[in-house]
Amino acid sequence: MKKKSVIAAVGMMSLWLAACGQAGGTGNVQTEPSVVETVQETQSSEAASVVEETQAAQTEAPAEPTVPVQTEAPVQTGGSAETEAVLEASSTETQASSGYEDNFAVDSEAAAAFGTQVKEAVAAQDLEALADLAAYPLYVGFTDGSVNVTSREEFVALGAERVFTPELVESVGNADVNSLSPSMAGFALSSNDGPNIIFSVVNGSLAIQGINY
Repeated sequence: MKKKSVIAAVGMMSLWLAACGQAGGTGNVQTEPSVVETVQETQSSEAASVVEETQAAQTEAPAEPTVPVQTEAPVQTGGSAETEAVLEASSTETQASSGYEDNFAVDSEAAAAFGTQVKEAVAAQDLEALADLAAYPLYVGFTDGSVNVTSREEFVALGAERVFTPELVESVGNADVNSLSPSMAGFALSSNDGPNIIFSVVNGSLAIQGINY
């Protein structure tokens, strides 16, 4: 009987020790990290490190300047008519600034315009206006003798009554300014071979140079 009690006690002790061993083994398994978890943590750490390095490189790298693309402006070309008009206007401006070279360089429109000014001064018997249109010295061929007037004041001093004779007023008044033709002496403003006023190019401009009675 006593022997059976001892055997039973030994058996119970063995079971208790086995239970303790299983409990201890289970605790060790649960507390130790698994291989899979360790690998995952390592991969996550490496990925985070790569991201941080990439962001740091992007921050440190200087931004490349943007170079604007240059485009050539198209060259505008006008038509032949526009080109001719520009050249003609330029030629006219150049001629006006430099003046006429001689009487033959004066166009008919310019001669007619100046002749009209002379006619208006004679018709009004305005000696001051006529004096402004003259160049000096000025030849004045009176029927009783000719004079060379050297200045505007000297010409005005001759007096309107002596300068504007009825014959001169009539001859110049009937002159056709549109039929004036140039010569070496200039343009003769008169009609029916009567008294005339001669104007020509002086220093690039038209001016009266002679009055013949």
